[in-house]
Amino acid sequence: MNTQSIVERIREIMDDETLLQLKEELNSYHEADLADIFLELKPDERLKCFNLLDIEKAADLMEYLSPQIQVELLGDIDEELASRILTKLPHDAAADVLGDMEEDESEEYLDRLPHKFSEEVRELLTYNEDTAGGMMNPVVLTVNSDMSVKDVLNHIRTSATEDNMELYYVYVTDKQNHLMGVVSLRKLLTTPINQKVEDIMISDIVKLHIDDYSDYIIDEFMKYQYNALPVVDLYNRLKGMITWDDVHDLFEEETTEEIYQTSGISTVEVDEDEILSGSMTRAIRARTPWLFITLLGEFIAVHVTNSFENAVSLLPIVAAFMPLLAGLGGNIGTQSITLMVRGLSTGQVTMSTATHHILRETFIGATIGLIFGLLVMSATWGWKHSIGLGIVVGMAMMINMTMATIIGTLTPLCLKAVKVDPAVASGPVIATTIDVVGLFVYFSLVTLYLSHLQVL
Repeated sequence: MNTQSIVERIREIMDDETLLQLKEELNSYHEADLADIFLELKPDERLKCFNLLDIEKAADLMEYLSPQIQVELLGDIDEELASRILTKLPHDAAADVLGDMEEDESEEYLDRLPHKFSEEVRELLTYNEDTAGGMMNPVVLTVNSDMSVKDVLNHIRTSATEDNMELYYVYVTDKQNHLMGVVSLRKLLTTPINQKVEDIMISDIVKLHIDDYSDYIIDEFMKYQYNALPVVDLYNRLKGMITWDDVHDLFEEETTEEIYQTSGISTVEVDEDEILSGSMTRAIRARTPWLFITLLGEFIAVHVTNSFENAVSLLPIVAAFMPLLAGLGGNIGTQSITLMVRGLSTGQVTMSTATHHILRETFIGATIGLIFGLLVMSATWGWKHSIGLGIVVGMAMMINMTMATIIGTLTPLCLKAVKVDPAVASGPVIATTIDVVGLFVYFSLVTLYLSHLQVL
């Protein structure tokens, strides 16, 4: 059944007030499916269903819900139950949930949590949420280098039962908790049990530091393709680890933020989730700033058009082609921006290869501009029976699309060079710049054409 059919079935069971049947129904679904179901339910229905979930299922579900719904549910259920659910979460997930609450509310929960768990979560909350320190899970399985494989396997059996421990690799540390090496579970299971750990561990470790930011973390995971990476402090002491699923969520957030920024939607002060489903006031705040900048830019475009008022009055038909030039120029410019921003994000485009990409995009833009210029020239000539006007509009189209491609390519690269996020090269702002340049080129050509006609 699809999600909507399941939601209808759940509502029917609610109406019949058969809570035991509803509980069995809800607990039979996977957490990811439950998250989809909860999105379709009304707040009061969500709360009723959440209270019927087994505590393990409720904790697992929390990781699939948006921060807004997480805070909503925990704020409406019994505080004791909410605290028990939080202790079932991985430390980093619990820190994320508490970090989205008001400070006094999160402090109340922290005071209720077991002391050790609470202290570890408090430490995570001291780090910037966009750094490795703020994302890591501090519960890590460690062993000594002089242990045998047999000792390590026994240690895993006894220690890995601890709640919130994610077992991907075994990390080797000294008595001061300095990171010395790493051993995969595969290696442990395929090595003679009397072999020493120091003989099979990898000493050349790919690791993250607690102050590494999200973009670097994503790059490291994408590059090395490990399931998890250890996090150390400045003294190489093991502080925790970040897993691939954390990075998957992070990558999704980064991509969403990138898309919003290139569309002129600010995510600096307003969280991405609130833009789409939060208060309308915050959504307006997120979308307005770049539009004001665009408004100023378009006034410049109006001024350019007004400067060529005589040309428009002498040949009114030229005004009809303005939307055509602006539309195609804006589109091809936005394509170049998107390609460059995405390329810089994934590493396909680097500053060392910038010249190559600039030349390549310029050639592509000029070629596409020539194709569309010829099409527009032919259409205009056939429509108005004026080869001169057709040449003017066609040349303007070719130059405009070429310039738009160059602007769209150069802007993200220039921002990257001065260490500014290339994603702020938002579509609306670049589109405005392209409009101004395109109109200036177009009316300059029209003026030359009119001068030629007057001479004749």
